[in-house]
Amino acid sequence: MKVPDYIDNKRPGRCVKGLAACLLPFDSNGEIAGKAFREAVQRTTEAGLGCAVNMDTGYANYIAPSERTEVLKWTTTTLGSGRGFAAGAFVEGREGDLKDLYRREMDEIVSFGGTPVIFQTTRFHDWESQQIIDLYASICDPYPEVIGFELGPVFAPFGMIYEEETIRGLMSIPSLSGIKHSSLSREEELKRLAMRDQLRPDFRIYTGNDLGIDMIEYGSDYLLGLAAFCPEKFAERDRLWEEESAHYYELADALQYLGNVGFRAPVPAYKHSCAVFQHLLGRIPSSEPHPSCPRRPDWEKDILRDCALRLGYDLKG
Repeated sequence: MKVPDYIDNKRPGRCVKGLAACLLPFDSNGEIAGKAFREAVQRTTEAGLGCAVNMDTGYANYIAPSERTEVLKWTTTTLGSGRGFAAGAFVEGREGDLKDLYRREMDEIVSFGGTPVIFQTTRFHDWESQQIIDLYASICDPYPEVIGFELGPVFAPFGMIYEEETIRGLMSIPSLSGIKHSSLSREEELKRLAMRDQLRPDFRIYTGNDLGIDMIEYGSDYLLGLAAFCPEKFAERDRLWEEESAHYYELADALQYLGNVGFRAPVPAYKHSCAVFQHLLGRIPSSEPHPSCPRRPDWEKDILRDCALRLGYDLKG
């Protein structure tokens, strides 16, 4: 599918749907900082963004199933009844029938009031497109809304970017309302948008391109780990885009600078960058990531301080 004609198809004034993939913070002893997590959920919601928990930014591939359940409880308790959120359905490394594994995860998420986000598994790597489509159709069927997920291998080895044939089939599943696309490739995402507009205009493409957050200008919504760094700034940016304000561009540039710093190679270490940034702002008790997460160098704080200053934060100390 050609995309050059699509490149100039910017959509000023569009209302963007944004979700922040909330960071799971840790204290200096390596324990999950539950209070700081609940405050992050509250802060994200008050800013006007949706919350996505147990995602890559929430260390879904590192924490135990019991810890993911605890995160769901904290999220529901913080938001209260009737306030929706998204949550990752993660089955990688578990034995058994995939349909049953996914259904158990998705049932739990829905029982807490969340919308499931289907994480991929390495078992998909050897499957034909139709096998993937059939599984999605089967596991999505009982639920009113489900979000798909393409996670590039640069983020995690179990991820994959689907063939266009697969995306075309996934768009035909009624309860699959959208898909998070994390290839870090504008070209691939533009193809998704063109296909969406042709086949199913109500289907949402949630950009996961933290190196190209201006994809919202072309019709993408977003589910970003970068939005967890400073959800209130993303909400402000979205409002400025909807208002067609010239102030949008300066803020967008500062946010993209933060994204380029935080999501440089090795990309999975962005979660440590997020913890350092959040700690700089005084929002979490420690800059420590999950013990299994790749780490940034000791000078990370200095460069992220510059990012924070560009965004207008008043840092003391």
